[in-house]
Amino acid sequence: MMKLNGLDERNIHFKWSPSLKPVLYVDDEQELIVKIPDSSTLQINRNSSTDDMSRIDSSKLDAAVGPIYVNGAAPGDVLEVKIMDLSVADWGWTGIIKNFGFLKGMFENRLVIWDIKDGIASTSGDFLGGVNIQISPFLGIIGVAPSEGDHPMIPPQSFGGNMDNKLLKKGASVFLPVYREGAMLSLADPHAAQGDGEVCGTAIESIAEAKIFIKVHKNMRIKYPRAFSSEEHSGEVIVAMGIHCDLLTAAKESILNMIEELKLYGFSADESYMLCSVAGNLRISEIVDEPNFVVSTVLAKEIAMSRKWRSQV
Repeated sequence: MMKLNGLDERNIHFKWSPSLKPVLYVDDEQELIVKIPDSSTLQINRNSSTDDMSRIDSSKLDAAVGPIYVNGAAPGDVLEVKIMDLSVADWGWTGIIKNFGFLKGMFENRLVIWDIKDGIASTSGDFLGGVNIQISPFLGIIGVAPSEGDHPMIPPQSFGGNMDNKLLKKGASVFLPVYREGAMLSLADPHAAQGDGEVCGTAIESIAEAKIFIKVHKNMRIKYPRAFSSEEHSGEVIVAMGIHCDLLTAAKESILNMIEELKLYGFSADESYMLCSVAGNLRISEIVDEPNFVVSTVLAKEIAMSRKWRSQV
């Protein structure tokens, strides 16, 4: 099986750009194991303290492993990335960054180091001491090359990127619109656990190893990322995302994206609209990676399957 070591600085990048050179070539329907650094790009370690946060080089945050050139992927296609397995390190960190996050400016810098064991993250000391967090690892960044221009790592866009959507975990399949030959896939920002919104700007950040399966879908055009995932309370779900600098517009795009998805199951647009209203869950998946937000409309796959199965997947 092919492997890609993202802890080697030769295999990472710090911007989204169609001009980046691939670090690896893979075939369609390829399995791949990727080692992925934490969002600080190894600037924080398990012995770090709050004082160390002032010395972080922000230009080195959210390094992405890639780009990975997928043979056969072309503009207009859709790239499916199935997360077959995902494991994180035995420690992680969470930081309050004074001038970042939803409530920026209200709190001073603060760093917490978590020990991760048997699926639980915990920390010692008075600050959050005694709190146990059940981990649910996922990839904060999954994206492909944009059609043009250079873009920073943090705000997500239609090509994916820093979506911070906790549904993009083990077992999930993520679908991304392809804009460049080879798609140029990149992965980054592993999280051991996160709440929807990631409001302070960080989750439990950790180093991770991901096993992924890559597949190219022809004649399956989409405008924004989609996914199949699962939730404990509702089982397998469909996730349609909207990404925009205005939260209401992002929510609207998310619903429109779900309406387009449900057409593939045999529902009309007005049926889908009502279905989203009575059974869909609209949620903010990411609100801190300004200037763009991610809103997801989530619907139990069982409901969509009541009409018919989508043959393309």
